[in-house]
Amino acid sequence: MNSEIKTGLIFGIIIASGLGVVGVIFSSLDQEVQSSTTFTDMSSLSEIDKSGFKKAPEIVGIANYLNTTPEELSKKMEGKVVLYDIWTYSCINCIRTLPYITAWDNKYSDQGLLIVGIHSPEFEFEKDPENVKMAIEKHGIDYPILLDNDMETWKAFENRYWPRKYIADHEGYLRYDHIGEGRYQETEKIIQKLLEERSMALGIQMASTTSLVDIEEFQHTVFRTPELYFGYKFAQNRNQLGSEEGFQPGKTISYSEPENIDLHKFYPVGDWKNYDDSMELISETGMIKLLYNAKEVNIVTENSAELEILLDGKPLPLEYFGNDIIDNNILHVAEPGLYNIINSDSSSTHMIEIKVRGEGFQIFTFTFG
Repeated sequence: MNSEIKTGLIFGIIIASGLGVVGVIFSSLDQEVQSSTTFTDMSSLSEIDKSGFKKAPEIVGIANYLNTTPEELSKKMEGKVVLYDIWTYSCINCIRTLPYITAWDNKYSDQGLLIVGIHSPEFEFEKDPENVKMAIEKHGIDYPILLDNDMETWKAFENRYWPRKYIADHEGYLRYDHIGEGRYQETEKIIQKLLEERSMALGIQMASTTSLVDIEEFQHTVFRTPELYFGYKFAQNRNQLGSEEGFQPGKTISYSEPENIDLHKFYPVGDWKNYDDSMELISETGMIKLLYNAKEVNIVTENSAELEILLDGKPLPLEYFGNDIIDNNILHVAEPGLYNIINSDSSSTHMIEIKVRGEGFQIFTFTFG
């Protein structure tokens, strides 16, 4: 091969390599633009392709509006970034998210964020607006709460979980969806990006902030007792009631003292009526026994009663006192809702006995952390 041909080949290879490098660089830049335009950081809003996003569904079937009116809410939602929080007030997972949501409301409401709480009840007592009012006062909620008692807005979102957060941009497109607790920093960063996008679209000056709400997140234990339901319908296909008498829909059953106790099962003692969502104590006194593994134990109850809490056969030690235990290992329940009875630093296995004094006491579920 003569030197001229060699020179030509070498020159051709250099040109091809150079074009390849340039192609890679432009390809890389292309990917950066595509990923950045998903939310913000764009030089032109026309670059945002929203064809892959769905619009937030209409809010429908609301029984009551708290902290707002239908007319006021409709006006407030125009051009806002909207965080829809689907929750219910006796759900412990929902309750753990509320400090973050109320903090975001305080921090971003003046910058174009509107939080709308869609209260979709799990139990009948959660449909009562007076009960929900007490809950939102307890948790310092100032944003609109809508009572979705017939679960129509829940269905419009095609939802199946508590809690669930959807975030819609200022044009109403759903841009974020998260089920359950956690991912608080990720969620707040999405809020910040969508607010920035809104300010650019509307030509509004907005103070830039990258700081995030700093709240200690609840740390779940990996191995813990699952939620236990006292209602025969709610407990369907779950082997949770350990008593040999079992569930007997609509009947009042005299549950006997168990001979053996299995982990992750509850054992009522005394006369209890079986409902689809709960059990009601018919006798003046009764008991519930449970062998559990967790660091936190909660109960959801209705109607007044005095509950004496024993742990491993002894009065509840101070270091295990839940937030709702005052003293003498006694819990007084009155308002329908969730009560924290055990709160410890680490997960462990214990036998808990709840001695109940109060005919008509109703219990719906145990939840754990």
